[in-house]
Amino acid sequence: MKNRALILSLAVLGSFQFSASAADASANWPAWRGPLGSGTAPQADPPTEWSETKNVKWKSAIPGEGSSTPVVWGNKVFILTAVKVAKPVEAKAPESTESKPEAAKPADAKPPEANPAGGPGDGPRRRGPGGPGGFGRGEKPSDAYQFTVICFERATGKTLWQKVAKEEVPHEGRQQDNTFASASPVTDGEVVLAYFGSRGLHCYDLDGNLKWSKELGHMVTRNGFGEGASPALHGNTVVINWDDETENDFIAAFDKKTGKELWRKPRNEATGWSTPLIVEDGKKTEVVVNASGKVRSYDLANGDELWSCGGQTPNAIPSPVANADTVFVTSGFQGAALYAIALGRTGDLGGTDAVRWSFKKGTPYVPSPLLSGDFLYVLSGNKGLLSCFDTKTGSPLFETERLEAAQNIYASPVAAKDHVYVLGRNGSCVVLKLGAKPEVIATNKLDDKTDASIALVGKELFIRGKENLYCIAEK
Repeated sequence: MKNRALILSLAVLGSFQFSASAADASANWPAWRGPLGSGTAPQADPPTEWSETKNVKWKSAIPGEGSSTPVVWGNKVFILTAVKVAKPVEAKAPESTESKPEAAKPADAKPPEANPAGGPGDGPRRRGPGGPGGFGRGEKPSDAYQFTVICFERATGKTLWQKVAKEEVPHEGRQQDNTFASASPVTDGEVVLAYFGSRGLHCYDLDGNLKWSKELGHMVTRNGFGEGASPALHGNTVVINWDDETENDFIAAFDKKTGKELWRKPRNEATGWSTPLIVEDGKKTEVVVNASGKVRSYDLANGDELWSCGGQTPNAIPSPVANADTVFVTSGFQGAALYAIALGRTGDLGGTDAVRWSFKKGTPYVPSPLLSGDFLYVLSGNKGLLSCFDTKTGSPLFETERLEAAQNIYASPVAAKDHVYVLGRNGSCVVLKLGAKPEVIATNKLDDKTDASIALVGKELFIRGKENLYCIAEK
């Protein structure tokens, strides 16, 4: 099973999201769901046990707030953060969407202030900025924030560079567990792309030199819950999804080298937080996006819609995962939905044989699914209840197994070698043996709040907490 999973992972990797070679991407963690977009690191073999006093290679303080996952390339680790500054700054109207380099400024504020996670809410879905006040409804801040990219040295945790992409007062708030830096960066070893949503898309080289910036306007999120979808990168094309409460929501692609907009397509969706998945189906390169209305696939070359499929719940947050021929899409607010949909099809796929199987209970609200070989792992809601499915048949191998140490979860599970890592919000991480039985082999605890997903590279894993970034390695 182990060898079969590795072979499948490498096959899928050849069709996934990065311009670097498959070998280079596989040896790094280039985006928030890793080199395969599935949460699995096929070449990693990190520790299974750690604590504040065991196997911590280094621990570096993080200024500001954020729940973006670290991305890793070579000897560099990148994170995004939003640092509150004392001086008030007037919120500015969005500038032209033309690409233009801006002088990056060093961030000088240090107070840690994070309360991570990404975009949960409640109540009925509907268009318009009003509506019933949900749990943790965001209020517009009066303080300015510096929307910041930080590069750490992987070997030591030392800050190599820190750049402010934008400084402004956010035009709206965020849900109490969301942050102003919930999207994760993406890199291919040539550039690192930092997406702050309403604060723009910014491209740096790996030494921190700004290549271009793109202003996109101001997103209007449901009840001011905030933003959180990350960009996706394939070759020289970067894709962002902009689902909000206005009638102007869209998906768009940009040239990685220049920032030039390549295409833009309208979307009839309410606020969403799902990151696009880019995968080749053997004929075309598809961009698959989860949403409350429909899951849709677009042609990366021109943005044309290839297929759609309904059935997801409101507030569709989890990002899709895919193997060589099937994409798995989940949501779990005010209902439950897990669909296995064939790639390479066209049209409305609802009710057709393109839906290979589906499951209607115990699916995740915030965490995305984990795909490793023939195993698909999902959490139930935001709870520590883990299920595992056979990817071919949809048969549950085990259902809603309780993970006692991690009862509240926003981070998405990840896998490396023969292990699955499930990180709770309380700093506890449950490690299970990869397979059809829920065998817990270790439970670990850090003294930090943890909502960002883990990054796995080589013999190390990286955990972004509310206060600190940890590098875990055998010592």
